Amino acid sequence: MSVELKVPEVGESVTEVYIGKWYKAEGDEVEQDEEVVELESEKATLDLRAPAAGVLAEILKQTGDPADVGEVIGRIEENGKQKPADKAKAEPKREQKAKSEERPPAAVEEKTATKRNKEPEAKKRPAEVDKEKAPEEEAETEAKRRAEKEPEKPPKEKVAEKVEKRAAPRQIGEELVEGARPEERVPMSPVRRRIAERLVEAQQNAALLTTFNEIDMTAVKELRAQFGESFEHRHGIRLGFMSFFVKATIGALEQCPELNAIIDEDEIVYRRYYDIGVALSTDKGLVVPVLRDADRMSFAQIEKAIDDFAAAARDGKLKVDDLQGGTFTITNGGVFGSLLSTPIVNPPQSGVLGMHAIQERPVAISDRLSAIGQTRAADSRQPTADSPAQIAIRPMMYVALTYDHRIVDGREAVTFLRRIKEAIEEPARLLIEV
Repeated sequence: MSVELKVPEVGESVTEVYIGKWYKAEGDEVEQDEEVVELESEKATLDLRAPAAGVLAEILKQTGDPADVGEVIGRIEENGKQKPADKAKAEPKREQKAKSEERPPAAVEEKTATKRNKEPEAKKRPAEVDKEKAPEEEAETEAKRRAEKEPEKPPKEKVAEKVEKRAAPRQIGEELVEGARPEERVPMSPVRRRIAERLVEAQQNAALLTTFNEIDMTAVKELRAQFGESFEHRHGIRLGFMSFFVKATIGALEQCPELNAIIDEDEIVYRRYYDIGVALSTDKGLVVPVLRDADRMSFAQIEKAIDDFAAAARDGKLKVDDLQGGTFTITNGGVFGSLLSTPIVNPPQSGVLGMHAIQERPVAISDRLSAIGQTRAADSRQPTADSPAQIAIRPMMYVALTYDHRIVDGREAVTFLRRIKEAIEEPARLLIEV
């Protein structure tokens, strides 16, 4: 009995997918629920599993081909067994070619042998033998004559001459021979195409502006050093920086609701819930899974959710539902060493927060900041407003907020970043909500 492999529903508004990698070849046996082929949509990548056990009898769509939702892309012969003919069909062509070239065709061998037998060496006339030897003697004499006129170069000089010829720079105006410089063309994946469309859409349909600030990460680093081990022992996950920034972002969005809103034609829609997207980098492009109701999540829940998303993204197991929605996005270019950047808003959202690498820099500190990181100092007196500024080396991070200026003014943008800065530099604010 033949069972059809059909493209399943992969999410709302998704009507077409592209065929990725086939994990099985025609003639291979498959188990029920075994992964058979990878499907790529504009939002996510998923694996199609076998609906029944049997043999993959036919592949109707190859890697890179488009397919509509519900379209048949292959067939499984239920309870079928792999036949010797199927094995031969699945064998790579290059192996078959190699086997066929192991020995020359019999007809060629017979013809060659007949020609040899027609005229044995012993029956050749002396004149013919002399004619065969003459060219060899002439070539030998010519080689001796050249050697006398021009001594042979040492091997190193010969090698250097070849390298020089090969590495000679192309002259200005010299015509470039087509195909002389290697290029590779690969089709753009659906995810990458969608990313490109969204980025262009954001640039064309929004008035984007970016503002910056810097944050002293001393307090958060001290908390992680003090409680990180016990946190991991209790929750089974490391305490990272992202959970602090998610919590700080929610507090800033509550204070600046415009950054959690969207424009819908002539109306502004203020969203009173907080679904925070966290940008993750994959081999196929940037994906943004969403932390639903992040304001109700603990530090441990946030870290676990992000870790699960990262594992699913690496394995291509993210679901379309994981990527839909989102009221605000956080991206961390610091994991790649980025010191400063201007992130692009993910439409229809109104803002995106960019985190960057932590770098120790000399900074002038006074007032409130001078107390941060000095709680264990011998002199625990808090400096007053009249205290002179001090120079200290601190772990600093630049943060960037890109926002849609149509709905968010500069005042709200600066206030938002200052709120983030205060919450990270004094994490106690995250606990008592001030």
